[in-house]
Amino acid sequence: MTDGFDFSPGAQIPLTGTDGETGATQALASAAYRDSPVKALVDINDAASVKAPRLSLFEPNLGEAFARAVQVRMLGAARKELVQSFGIEPQTVVEHCLAANRIRQERDARLTIVMGVFGLLFLPGVLLWLGAFQLRRSLATLKAGGNRYGALGGAVLAVAVALAVLLAIKPPFSGFWHQYFRVMMIAPVIGWFWAKRICERTAKDLRDRWSGLVAGTAVGAKIPEAVPRNPNQVRAERLRQSLAKLSAEQGSNVVFYAGPKGILGMGSRWGSWHMAEELIPAEGVTDINPFRSWDVIRAIHDKLRMLERGPLHTGGFPKPSIRHWVVAPIGEGAKKIARPTGPEVDSFSVKDFEIQRICNTQQFGKGNRHYLGIQFTLWDGNLVITLLVTVTVLAHTLRVDVTAHALGPINSLFTDGPPDKEKKVSKPVKFWETKTVQLPLIDSGEVVRLAARAPLTWFPPILDYFGGTLTLPEPFGLRHTWVEKPWQHRFMADDALRAATPVLRAVHSAAIQVMTENGVDTSHFTNRSMVLSGLVQGVEPKKADAYDA
Repeated sequence: MTDGFDFSPGAQIPLTGTDGETGATQALASAAYRDSPVKALVDINDAASVKAPRLSLFEPNLGEAFARAVQVRMLGAARKELVQSFGIEPQTVVEHCLAANRIRQERDARLTIVMGVFGLLFLPGVLLWLGAFQLRRSLATLKAGGNRYGALGGAVLAVAVALAVLLAIKPPFSGFWHQYFRVMMIAPVIGWFWAKRICERTAKDLRDRWSGLVAGTAVGAKIPEAVPRNPNQVRAERLRQSLAKLSAEQGSNVVFYAGPKGILGMGSRWGSWHMAEELIPAEGVTDINPFRSWDVIRAIHDKLRMLERGPLHTGGFPKPSIRHWVVAPIGEGAKKIARPTGPEVDSFSVKDFEIQRICNTQQFGKGNRHYLGIQFTLWDGNLVITLLVTVTVLAHTLRVDVTAHALGPINSLFTDGPPDKEKKVSKPVKFWETKTVQLPLIDSGEVVRLAARAPLTWFPPILDYFGGTLTLPEPFGLRHTWVEKPWQHRFMADDALRAATPVLRAVHSAAIQVMTENGVDTSHFTNRSMVLSGLVQGVEPKKADAYDA
């Protein structure tokens, strides 16, 4: 990634996001278009928080808060580093957040004109109506909390309507001000009808996208503002570079071990198996042919690539992702991560020669560690199974560790479609029968909220001050932040448990083969491998990173 402009062929084509490739990606992306209360995000992750609004009339809904928080956190110039999101395409989610914000900005531009015409010309009346709706929302909050005064919310609007009628019939003063006060409370109502049409049109578009993403249909995110058309569009170029940086960070081969939390982004460790035996020459061999940990790892890598091939035509493993990882330790309560830098790092990834050095030399004491990982992305990205292998040699003991991690499905909050705006009522004559009545997509209070927020959307810090903001958990990653445990899902749990046995056997087979070729007596290793091969068949998930010491 460079700091210059990219005007290569095709750069001027408006950027259109893909459909996300996985169901988990689309489920997360749908949050940008939702209109439910933002508190739902805090309910599924205590580490997330919502700053209480100073005026509830400016409070954002879930889609507005999520889209803005994700855009700032993942594309901001001064943002912290991100945890990889395995099983999804984070760039697709960010693109949908940008697209949702763009749709809302177009709506807010029209609402700002409405507020400019009716809000400035009839400012006293607009302020009275806004005050009435603000008081109504505050009383509704009290009612939800059990306060008896909350029932007065309906009376507030009745008083406002009565005042509008009174001023229309008997306005004070004379001359110009006589006519002004006559329409002062009525003109904002006319503006409200205009604003309602604008809001309903946008709400239908947002809900269609929400429904399409949850249903799995191809809903692209159009973000032409991410494509610079000339050298003067610095903002578009910066956005393009931020998206490129996000993709590079997602492809990093550096992950972070955070104690009981496990490896961030991969889920907690639920199982581990160790084979550690002494390196002694085989019978008839004087000295062992020297070999390195990297030689064993390379053989294991080649063996794991053959897992998708089996002797029977019965399906079996899909093609896994096999990568070399550099694991860096951080504290359990750490609020940020920092990937290594220097000449041995390129685009957030450690180069191959440095990975080999870490594998062979950094096995004890301070420093990062090397792991070979095989990863299966299943259930449309809702289950990510990762098994990590590390080989260490201390004195005359060679140790092969296999650890299992599982990242569960996206929380069900993100998989629900938009609820139908309808209710069932009794028929007037045949009262024992019911009929379904369609409700408007947005009610009067929501129209007022959107119209009140619209002029302030051009000044985000002011809007955040009055309306509150969503604070995302740190260290932040789109995927692991909103997951559920896979063990409540019978088939997901089975998949995670079943993957361990063939991987463990392949790892041991490759390691023993390398030792045999280099003159090592492998009888002890073979015996230990057979014991572990039996134990892994009855393995049960546990908190392998929680030590009782």
